[in-house]
Amino acid sequence: MIKTSTLFIVNDIEKSLQEITSKLPKHAIRIIKNEEEGKQEFQLLQAQKAIKEAYIADNERKYIFLCGESFRVEAQNSLLKVLEEPPRNIVFIIITISKNSILPTILSRVQVNYNKTKKIVEEFTLDIKKLELKDIYKYLKENQRISKNDAKNVVESIIYSINKHNIQLTQKQLHSFSTAMKLLELNSRPLNVLTTLLLNLMVKR
Repeated sequence: MIKTSTLFIVNDIEKSLQEITSKLPKHAIRIIKNEEEGKQEFQLLQAQKAIKEAYIADNERKYIFLCGESFRVEAQNSLLKVLEEPPRNIVFIIITISKNSILPTILSRVQVNYNKTKKIVEEFTLDIKKLELKDIYKYLKENQRISKNDAKNVVESIIYSINKHNIQLTQKQLHSFSTAMKLLELNSRPLNVLTTLLLNLMVKR
């Protein structure tokens, strides 16, 4: 049983959320995350909801889950006081995929539980050696609601396939991978990022 505020670093937020909540009383759980479609970032609005929920009196222990692939700095700063001096019976549980997005001031106020396992990268589903527009279009249509985290996994699987088959790329094409990752970190629309990357790779080398 979790008794103090804890930060969980995990591979899969939803899977970990289900695992942790399954061990807790359902009536004592509050889950706060960005519900906007395609958004995985915990923002100030979610932080304000969490603080409001924390100050709703409860005679039993209440677990407030804060979930996001990344956390806005202003959201974290607004949580500092309530994390340092949580109201009676309140336990905060933060679930995210990277410790790097969490401020040192937050880390100092919670226990850190690193549950991340080594990720197995699989080969990309499309044939990188002979990409065709119709295949790219079909793939993007099937994955038009892809999340930021899944899009990152796709970029990694493309890199893996390129290395495995010793495919030679131009400097521009190589640069497109670092650009894609940066754009995903900046919360650009994942589908747009993958579209640009795949079209760049389709150009004859």
